[in-house]
Amino acid sequence: MLHLAAALDQPSVHDADPYVALARLAEHGGLDFVTLDDTFARPGPDALSVLSRIAPATGRIGLVPTVTTTHTEPFHVQAAVATLDWVSRGRAGWRIEVSRTEGEARLFGRRHPAPADALWQEAGEVADVAARLWDSWEDDAEIRDEATGRFIDRDKLHHVDFTGSAFSVRGPSIVPRPPQGHPVRVVDATDGPARRTAARYADVALVQAVSSAQATAVRDQLRRYAAESGRDPDELRVLASLVVDLGDGEYAAEPGHGGGGPRPTAWGPLYRGGPVDLAELITSWYQEGTVDGFHLVPTEPRRDLERLVNGTVALLQHRGLFRTFYPGSTLREHLGLARPANQYAGETS
Repeated sequence: MLHLAAALDQPSVHDADPYVALARLAEHGGLDFVTLDDTFARPGPDALSVLSRIAPATGRIGLVPTVTTTHTEPFHVQAAVATLDWVSRGRAGWRIEVSRTEGEARLFGRRHPAPADALWQEAGEVADVAARLWDSWEDDAEIRDEATGRFIDRDKLHHVDFTGSAFSVRGPSIVPRPPQGHPVRVVDATDGPARRTAARYADVALVQAVSSAQATAVRDQLRRYAAESGRDPDELRVLASLVVDLGDGEYAAEPGHGGGGPRPTAWGPLYRGGPVDLAELITSWYQEGTVDGFHLVPTEPRRDLERLVNGTVALLQHRGLFRTFYPGSTLREHLGLARPANQYAGETS
């Protein structure tokens, strides 16, 4: 089944209500998940905190904040993402990102910027240790036996004893294993240095592409890298990420936009046209086997998301390409991904 996601990004918006409204609209359309970008390079609300506020105001849609792995503590990051999974009852994801600039490094004063390859190697290590820490509690580690006063079975807590290139973590986590086992990990794999990390650790890879052929080439490379790292490539969902302007008659379509496909811009591939033409593009790329779905970034959030849900999504549902209801309750279920087995189950710590 086709997968669809949308960004909730609203520059300069700090109140929670507009984000809640957009998330509910996306949920009304049955979208798999929403993302909220975040970076140390510009001011704005903390994405993970905003989506934690949205969690009790929604019931099914996945919630995926951007959380950087550079300058942050892996132990704290994994605990925060696990907490989002608990408060959303299994709907959390984590868009893994790195910080590359000198300005961001100066905010922390610990180190200078590193090359992209090194940053993404570190990001992979953070993704790895996060999974280990999520597994450091077995699912039945909590006893909660009032009669004996035992809260935890200590034999079902595990030290991860991880040493990476820039950090080490002993564990276990302070948060019980999340409802999904592992919250969904998302990586923008557009840039080359991020691709091996995405192929090895991500559940969802986002790819910016201006053509079906370009998206296919990146998807094939990601699947090859996944196989080389010992993964089943079918466990990786690849979504094309497009900026969308659905103003239609409000803005004259540039040559080549509309049904002709996206065009490159400084903000990424831009699709400009109407909801019906966007449905045609999505249908074409999906049926060609180019991608597993789309991550759409509205240029005008309220207007474009309304047209996406009421126009594009409705047409895709009519064609039988997209769901009309959520078949499950977790983000992994939306994406057709199994709940991972605990790598430490049965061991003694």
